[in-house]
Amino acid sequence: MIKIASPLRALSLAALGLGIPATLLVAEPQAQVTVQKPHDFAKWEKAIAAFEKQDAESPPPTGAVLFVGSSSIVRWKTLAVDFPGTTVLNRGFGGNQIVDSTHYADRMIFPYQPRAIFLRAGGNDINAGKSAEQVFQEYKDFVAKIRARLPDADIVYIGLCPTIKRWAQVEEGNRLNDYIAAYCGEQPHLRYIDCKTLTLDAGGQPRPELFVEDKLHLSPAGYRLLAERVRPFVPKD
Repeated sequence: MIKIASPLRALSLAALGLGIPATLLVAEPQAQVTVQKPHDFAKWEKAIAAFEKQDAESPPPTGAVLFVGSSSIVRWKTLAVDFPGTTVLNRGFGGNQIVDSTHYADRMIFPYQPRAIFLRAGGNDINAGKSAEQVFQEYKDFVAKIRARLPDADIVYIGLCPTIKRWAQVEEGNRLNDYIAAYCGEQPHLRYIDCKTLTLDAGGQPRPELFVEDKLHLSPAGYRLLAERVRPFVPKD
């Protein structure tokens, strides 16, 4: 029966054979590999199919201003009222991350040939454990995919704002905001809307009246503030 020596003992034996003091040889610890769970794009198939069914029954105009992203966009029911004189289209689907909008761009962005795209996403990404650096890269991937087909369309990132429920993630969210803001300042047709203090009071704390009961999503009062912040960036027809 053959016995295999442990890595450290094997190194000691090798050291003796080579005349190298065993104390100079240290066994390397095994690297811990973190396996990231594959992203589940299929979970949004039903929402995307619903958009396609709606479009088939009532085709929307091309060249509109398109709002995409997570539940902040889904729940924004007053877009047409908030931005009069502009044809707007809402294609947000709740809970998604930036990679989801990138993945489904062929089906829920490009068919509309929008002249401007307003993206509000990133919070779910950070909540899922992604770093600001990782989400920033995924934002750049989104931009690259849009640029390949719509080189002249403006892409406007609506920055993350603090929430009560995810208060512990504010710092990471602001790091993401800073990365994107700097990147937008260097690239044509990219714009950034700063919302870092949108939901905060004079003392730097979240204002409860700007949120619904879940303390995560904006109330009507919160959306009024958001609309005021976004309005200067929305082009007229």
